[in-house]
Amino acid sequence: MYSPRTRWADQPEGSENPLNAALAARDRSTIDMVTEAVRHKQCLLAFQPVVQARAPHNVAFYEGLIRILDETGRVIPARDFMPVVENTELGREIDCLALEAGLQALAENPTLRLSINMSARSIGYSRWMQTLNRALNLDNRIGERLTLEIAESSAMMVPELVIDFMDRLQGNGIAFALDDFGSGAINIRHFRDFFFDAVKIDGQYVRGVHRDYDTQAALRALVAMAREFEMLIIAESVEASEDAEYLMSLGIDCMQGYLFGAPTIRPDWADEDSQAAAG
Repeated sequence: MYSPRTRWADQPEGSENPLNAALAARDRSTIDMVTEAVRHKQCLLAFQPVVQARAPHNVAFYEGLIRILDETGRVIPARDFMPVVENTELGREIDCLALEAGLQALAENPTLRLSINMSARSIGYSRWMQTLNRALNLDNRIGERLTLEIAESSAMMVPELVIDFMDRLQGNGIAFALDDFGSGAINIRHFRDFFFDAVKIDGQYVRGVHRDYDTQAALRALVAMAREFEMLIIAESVEASEDAEYLMSLGIDCMQGYLFGAPTIRPDWADEDSQAAAG
């Protein structure tokens, strides 16, 4: 008896594997959805709080997470489309729209501190840099409330370019966070040369850490490494109070996750601003 996988493997050379065809069709559908959203600027940010580890867990800043609206108006999270468009022109346009929305939020809310994700590929994308420079020219202090997050895997694609980019922007007060810290891409030699102000520990070392001794050992090593370079340490994907307690015992600086608040397109500070305007 042949399994479906066996039948596909036995197809004549040059014929299309049904699984590959299905994946390709899904990717094309995703690209079409993102293309339409970008064309009509149906993109927005969802805001998730990053809180201080010590009680009462005051908000340190928010992360602005890009979302798009599909043709039915559903809000689609980045995890459902960024892996498909990350290496394309669409990925660069998404980065630009995220930055534009983040800078607008900062301009409208002078007490807001916000982090925005970007790919290292966007460093050489002229529209992205023009967007940032335009905002800095209008308000040269806005950079003091902005953090740019670059994923570990993205930073390590072109480390020299990222280092030069961070060096050039440091004078504007912009902070930099290494996202997904511990995912396995970082090279210790380059880690020393980067100008990251903070690390965001990958969620695989956070979820269920209070009961997993192997994960605890790995987490302690990551924390020690970040402390050696005097970086702010943020734990992502904090979903259980037991994990939060363990993280606090390690001296983690900040935490982010559903335990403290889900990403929302209607953050508390936006509601407060609306009420103040109505009053």
